Amino acid sequence: MTTIDDFRKLDLRIAEIKEVNEHPNADKLLILTLDLGDRQKQVVAGIRSFYSKEELLGKQVVLVDNLEPATLRGVESQGMILAGSDENTLAIVSPERKLKIGSIVK
Repeated sequence: MTTIDDFRKLDLRIAEIKEVNEHPNADKLLILTLDLGDRQKQVVAGIRSFYSKEELLGKQVVLVDNLEPATLRGVESQGMILAGSDENTLAIVSPERKLKIGSIVK
């Protein structure tokens, strides 16, 4: 079980996708540049089969901002965007209304 104190350790923020590029070494990965208001982050996400670049540009997403960086197929990922999936599809977690970039998700 995860405690509320464990959950509070996550720094979840609203970010906006500013740039989308195909990963050069992986068919299912995209490289996203995210705007957090005061800075930008690069995130590698396995969403290429479900979203086009056009669908993603300008979209607000929920970012795990304090995740330790990881290298995925040679490209550094500086966080993780949240998504849900079932047997057939994947959907990015996005706020229902536009929020200020960098807003805390709680």
